[in-house]
Amino acid sequence: MDEFKTKEDFMESCGYEVDGAWYPRVTRILEIKAKPALYRFYGKMSSFAEGERMKQQSATEGTMVHEAVENIFLNRAAPVPPQIEASVWAFKDFIKQNKIHVDPEFVERRLANHEHRYAGTLDAIAMIGGKLGILDIKTSQSIYRDYNLQTAAYLAAMKDEMKGLETRWILRIDQNQSCLYCGARLRSKGGKRQIKTDWGNPAQRSCQHDWSAMQGHVELKEFPHWEHDFEAFLGAKKLWEWENADWLTKVGYLKAHA
Repeated sequence: MDEFKTKEDFMESCGYEVDGAWYPRVTRILEIKAKPALYRFYGKMSSFAEGERMKQQSATEGTMVHEAVENIFLNRAAPVPPQIEASVWAFKDFIKQNKIHVDPEFVERRLANHEHRYAGTLDAIAMIGGKLGILDIKTSQSIYRDYNLQTAAYLAAMKDEMKGLETRWILRIDQNQSCLYCGARLRSKGGKRQIKTDWGNPAQRSCQHDWSAMQGHVELKEFPHWEHDFEAFLGAKKLWEWENADWLTKVGYLKAHA
């Protein structure tokens, strides 16, 4: 559990004020859930400090991509950092080819569910293939099931305000290099180079590798059935409230128990 010096520190770190009320934010709530992929990541590091450094650098690179995506959605001219150029160009091509349309009013939109008392910031609401839904941008190496909880919370918060909202998508943006000889891939994120090979392919295991230029990759996956995921999110929220009951009582979000 994080240590906070003051209730103001807790409120700023864990939530947003919306319409005069303070609510915990979705991403903070979901930190309560176990994350096996993250544990495996730390297990591969030489030390916890190295893992933290890589995690922070990866987060910085992810923020760069999110800012570039926001600029594209809002038709704002802005330079693209060289280290993410391949990802951004691939994203531009993908949304054009797949005719993905977003409403600028709902790009990086702050939201709140007053009934269930949580807040968040969605990346976009998009029209894709004739369907209107939540669009969440990720820069991870895979689409993890955990993302369903976040997008379900967003959809539940927006469904009354945005009529016709019916589905949600994860759009994953990544970049890597491929070996010109064997097809193995080199992913460089967070300052660490990781070679991904097919261990059933002897050529990839023995190849000395000659890497291509950086290539961007985009993956879009739809998750239309959100109600069950939302129930799971509310379960995580209840556990998070239990874990942080003292602070939540201090800020007036929970009532003090006798």
